[in-house]
Amino acid sequence: ADFELIVLDSEIEALILEANLIKEYRPRYNVNLKDDKSFPFIRVTNEPFPRVFPTRKLIRDGSQYFGPYTDVRSMKALLKTVRKIFPLRACTLDLTDDNIRAGKFKVCLNYHIKRCLGPCEGHISLVEYNEMVKDVVSFINGRDTRIVKRLQQRMQAAAEAKRFEEAARLRDQISFIEEFQYKQKVVAPDKLDRDIIALATDEDNACTAIFKVREGKILGKQHFFMDGVAEESTSTVLGFFIKQYYMKAEQLPAEIYLPETIDDVEAVHEWLVERFSQEVKFVIPQIGDKARLVRMCAQNAKLALGELMIQKMKSADYIPHSVKALQQDLHLEHPPMRIEAFDISNIQGTDPVASMVCFIDGKPRKKEYRKFKIRGKETPDDFAMMAEVLKRRYSRLQREKQPFPDLILIDGGKGQLGAALQSLHEIGVDNQPIISLAKRLDEVFVPGISDPQNIPRSSSGLRMLQQLRDESHRFAITFHRSLRQKRTLHSILDEIPGVGPSRRKNLLKEMGSLKKIKAATVEELSSVTGISTDLATAIFQFLQPNTPKKEGPVK
Repeated sequence: ADFELIVLDSEIEALILEANLIKEYRPRYNVNLKDDKSFPFIRVTNEPFPRVFPTRKLIRDGSQYFGPYTDVRSMKALLKTVRKIFPLRACTLDLTDDNIRAGKFKVCLNYHIKRCLGPCEGHISLVEYNEMVKDVVSFINGRDTRIVKRLQQRMQAAAEAKRFEEAARLRDQISFIEEFQYKQKVVAPDKLDRDIIALATDEDNACTAIFKVREGKILGKQHFFMDGVAEESTSTVLGFFIKQYYMKAEQLPAEIYLPETIDDVEAVHEWLVERFSQEVKFVIPQIGDKARLVRMCAQNAKLALGELMIQKMKSADYIPHSVKALQQDLHLEHPPMRIEAFDISNIQGTDPVASMVCFIDGKPRKKEYRKFKIRGKETPDDFAMMAEVLKRRYSRLQREKQPFPDLILIDGGKGQLGAALQSLHEIGVDNQPIISLAKRLDEVFVPGISDPQNIPRSSSGLRMLQQLRDESHRFAITFHRSLRQKRTLHSILDEIPGVGPSRRKNLLKEMGSLKKIKAATVEELSSVTGISTDLATAIFQFLQPNTPKKEGPVK
């Protein structure tokens, strides 16, 4: 209906505008990063004596924000460690110079248990307090080594000035930080800051995981979910994520590890350098520890995405993407949640069988599979065989008042589809969704249209049809082979009363062949292990029906 152009001065401006427009309007055919409003941040307030606490609401008043933290447990553990090491105030008092000098406030219990240094009564200066806040910010960013060096210098100066209580407090802080460092996983000796990013996809959904490596140690991981990725390449999805993520990030590492290069890599690099005023390097490691880190990150993304898909599947109204795609491709009124697919297998009409496989919610349901022995045709007529199988299957569903599937898939072209439609019409079924899938070009035929339907090769709906077709063929040919094997291994000796597998084996082993068994006398047969004279007589008479029978009953 309408088309609007926005002309910009550079590719970087276009890149930023695209990311902003996608974030705002969430268009249907673009990759969409799930909104992170529910993820918490760590906030360092913009006050004379700043506070540090978790929040889910961003207020642009000059406060610093760190996050978002998708793993709330790790964020709480980090804040607990911060409060243990740094005695910051937790109150919400308005600590202005006038209020402090006027003595409006009194210290609370936190001061007495050494969890706060008492800025409300002026027990710590504004400069000292804000130096401690800088250490907190560095600690949250993973700059542990720098903090320890700074604290050691301050501890030494306090000790030389004989301020031993202050020196002891700084010593305890250093001890706590070193203990925290010991718990962290060291992954690189060069102490560079890195973000390791990897991606996992499943149909229309994706999960991106990030390992934050600061000073060579993994601080933790984050993961973000996206949708609308079904038709997009990995490089496109990764590029979109990097633009959205670093648009709101507070800091940029020296290196970003990726499983593969991204779209518009030069423009994205230039934009990051311009936004953060520092250089960054994209690295695609192939071997060694760096590649192992990317693989580990990808495994975390895969596990997080698996948990998301399980939660979705538990939802009563969940429809898999492949099912929705097939509904759109075939213009079906209802999503094909249950699909039954049929295939015929025979060799020149011998041992003709048919299979029916069933997919529910886009996945095989093997307990619903069915096998059919063809009764009406012994000549190779696939059309008649398919008609027979469908009539038997859906006549039974009618008798038992069972629901019909949402879609029937026939293996074959227009001929097989026509035979199936005629068969359903004979039992009074005329409004059943049914299609056929030809093997040669994966052409999809629907009733009433002579030409095949144009389903995109990349459609997950077409891939599901191919999977159904292949599974029905496998199931049919397996059943056909088992019947043919039973027939070829059948022996005429099995038809003789009293001759079981053990005696048959003894006869063939001691006589040598079926031809020699047929030519043997009763005396020769009775010499075989386990064969009595009466049974030898019965075998002889069975194999030589024209020989006069002896008087008397055969036992």
